[in-house]
Amino acid sequence: MTEKIKFGTDGWRAIIADQFTFENVERVAYAVGMHIKEEYKITDKASAEKLPILIGYDTRFLADKFAERAGQILASMGLSVRMTERDVPTPCIAFAAQNQPTSGALQITASHNPPEYCGIKYIPHFGGPATNDITNNITRHLGDLPKDYEFAHVKVERFNPTPPYLDAIRNFVDLKKLGAAKIRVGYDALFSTSRGYLDTLIKEAGLPVSVLHDYRDPLFGGGMPEPKPEFLKELTALVKQEKLDVGLATDGDADRFGVIDETGTALTANQLLCLLTRHLVKNRGIKGAIVRTVGTTHLLDKQAKLYGLELIETPVGFKWIGEQMRLKDILIGGEESGGVSVKGHIPEKDGILANLLVLEMMECEKKPLSQIWKDLVAEIGSDFVAKRADMHLTAVTQKQLMERLTSAPPDTIAGEKVTKVGRSDGLKLYLDDFTFVLLRPSGTEPIMRLSYEAPDSSRLDKIMADFKKQTEAILKDLKGQIGSQDAGMPEKAGTASH
Repeated sequence: MTEKIKFGTDGWRAIIADQFTFENVERVAYAVGMHIKEEYKITDKASAEKLPILIGYDTRFLADKFAERAGQILASMGLSVRMTERDVPTPCIAFAAQNQPTSGALQITASHNPPEYCGIKYIPHFGGPATNDITNNITRHLGDLPKDYEFAHVKVERFNPTPPYLDAIRNFVDLKKLGAAKIRVGYDALFSTSRGYLDTLIKEAGLPVSVLHDYRDPLFGGGMPEPKPEFLKELTALVKQEKLDVGLATDGDADRFGVIDETGTALTANQLLCLLTRHLVKNRGIKGAIVRTVGTTHLLDKQAKLYGLELIETPVGFKWIGEQMRLKDILIGGEESGGVSVKGHIPEKDGILANLLVLEMMECEKKPLSQIWKDLVAEIGSDFVAKRADMHLTAVTQKQLMERLTSAPPDTIAGEKVTKVGRSDGLKLYLDDFTFVLLRPSGTEPIMRLSYEAPDSSRLDKIMADFKKQTEAILKDLKGQIGSQDAGMPEKAGTASH
């Protein structure tokens, strides 16, 4: 079974009662315990008590029970274990891991995945995602749990990480100043861990707020705890009906965020990254490098040039951004999937802080969100359009396709010359510095992910159509060679403007 446990871009996730079982949670907890003993040189009770391992969990079915079992395994290994009193946001447990001497934290969460999933993240003492060397070492120990291992069925010591985290957010965002703006806020907790955190701070600022889904539901109301337009229809309707200034939301473990503007339009993660970058530079006067993943908008590159800042590109996965934030002077780090962190905070995604920074930006600008975006586009001198599409392919065909395209990338797409080829994560084909096609095999699904970006939609549509044509020709040839029954790329599947 251990070969089925794989740590992806942000921990291990699987379907509850299928691969995500108590037995496999025990294996992972034991492997993490072995890593902790080696890495933090824990050899006795005294050294263990100096560096406790923290455990948190989200609102999913059995998440608290899985957390308790992981804690019992770790305690039986001689480690000092402290578990949260209630479900907790990932940024909160990450802050706790960083804010005091610890050997890190385990977070039982599947983030924004469907309700049938659960997962485990190991967050080291620095409060950011575990890097590859750490997860590789944990993986090395997955088969170490002794057969018929006996552990103590004891109640793990509880603690409350909330007050120090909320104090840190209060020190970062001036709630009193925020409240002076009287911004009318809608907040959709999406049945997530952010309830009692984001709404508490908004109310503390004195802002009028209308709240949705601020209670635990392991089925997430029949949807997903993902702050995308299709799951924020009630929030969008609320913003329109009550004429609110903004709608805010987080994902299941509150490390990602979503925003609806006053017109009921969802701002994409790419737009929000650009807006927050502008806010930090223009209104807060902060400097530092901008770090983004390979698939995130190149409008950030234009901002970096305009502001005289360094731009750093990383592979997909916030662990790469977090690593840069620990090594360099980074102003903001983010990814197109909705994760962001900023200078002076933990090197981990934080949807709670990100949402509050959006409110702070609105207070500083004293304009509607839609107008702030228009101002940003005018200042930079261009807009952008980003779209996504997926090809549903088996692992064999994904490998064959990537090998073919990597060894012989197209010279032109839609009549435009491919000016540069990037291979740091998947295959990235540049038509110019701000127009690209990115192909990446998914690390968790039989899907080839495609990302496109260009300054205007008509040009992008032509690029997508021609690249689809070229790719389908290769797939047809591969089918003839290996007898694959894979489907081709659906027309603009999963697209998203901006």
